[in-house]
Amino acid sequence: MARALAGTIAILIMPLSLQLPAEADRDAVPLPTPPLQLDSLVKVPPLLRDAETLAPSEASPVVEVPHAVLRPEGGERLLPTEPSVEEERRAEPALEVPSVVSEPAEPIVPPPTTRLTVTLDWYLNPQHATLLVAREKGMFARRGLDVALIMPADPSVPTKLLAAGRTDLALGRQPQLHLLADKGMPLVRVATLVAAPVSGLVLRDSLDGEQRETPLEELRIGFTDADGRDVLLASLLTELLGVANGLGLVELEEVGYSALDAMREQRIDGMMVHHRFLLPRQLADEGVMTRTLPIEAYGLPAHDGLILMANRDQLNGKRDAVRRMVSALEEAALWIVNHPQEAWRLLERAEPALADPISLEVWAEVFPRLTLQPGAVDQGRYLRFEQFLLDAGIVEAVTPLERLAIDLGTAAP
Repeated sequence: MARALAGTIAILIMPLSLQLPAEADRDAVPLPTPPLQLDSLVKVPPLLRDAETLAPSEASPVVEVPHAVLRPEGGERLLPTEPSVEEERRAEPALEVPSVVSEPAEPIVPPPTTRLTVTLDWYLNPQHATLLVAREKGMFARRGLDVALIMPADPSVPTKLLAAGRTDLALGRQPQLHLLADKGMPLVRVATLVAAPVSGLVLRDSLDGEQRETPLEELRIGFTDADGRDVLLASLLTELLGVANGLGLVELEEVGYSALDAMREQRIDGMMVHHRFLLPRQLADEGVMTRTLPIEAYGLPAHDGLILMANRDQLNGKRDAVRRMVSALEEAALWIVNHPQEAWRLLERAEPALADPISLEVWAEVFPRLTLQPGAVDQGRYLRFEQFLLDAGIVEAVTPLERLAIDLGTAAP
């Protein structure tokens, strides 16, 4: 009984002994707490009563705070002395967010370039001025064109290359076009560069006294191509000699590019040329005197002296590019007529082979004959020339106009 009473008293006294040190500690100075660096964060959800009693829009957001740290003696929570992340965010000034975001501009892609090859009728000379000016002044490039000018190995080759599809365009003459169309070649005129005849018969001039004119019968006459022989020379001899077959009264020789040498070496007495302003001036420098018979003065109708031809069977795939090229040629011709001296200086710089007194003298004769409307077709001119060839028995049938010449600026036929 005594033991039981003693145990009960001990149990009652024990809480009092535990409280005394704690009360004594209230007046004592607390020991310093070592600084703690905590990396981990915990999420403290809102009180249960808040989540249950508040509406979703009024509920407080979840805030991340450091762990609560107990004092070594198991006392109160140690709150962080530094401001919380949320307080730092509230203290920072609000940044202005741009409403429009600028991005680097897309790189400028140059338009696609179309390449066109043009086979010349002869070596470069002043009659090709519009092609050279359009190339040198960037008129082709501004229209997305890369135009290559090719000199043929032989003056009879360009139309053959064009008919075979081995060149995009070729230079020639209106009489040549009529003759080739009659033979079934799919060639069509798409532009005119020189709108007046420039062909002629260049004859050696005798220097023995007053007898300056040489009779045509039994002369040796050179030529470069079929139209020069069968159309131009045949018509001229018929007019001068008054016979139907004037070609039978002269000796013919095909000389190609060697016309100057043939005349200088006296292998021939005359030469049917398509550049009648060039050869006489060259021969004069060699001491050979000549006289020229303009082809249009001896019965041949007026015609285009230099034209640009395309393959009719292959034109549809290149129609737009050729149309742009014709537009560039028109711009070049207008600039040349307005600035003939500046145009000549440009030609000399572009092609040093033209920088000589002969070409300069020829330039004065050529540039007034350049057409200002290369795309336009003089329909009456082509119809009259076709009828002339039919009446002379040079062609067998009339070729329709749309198979001879077209204007790419109008609706496609």
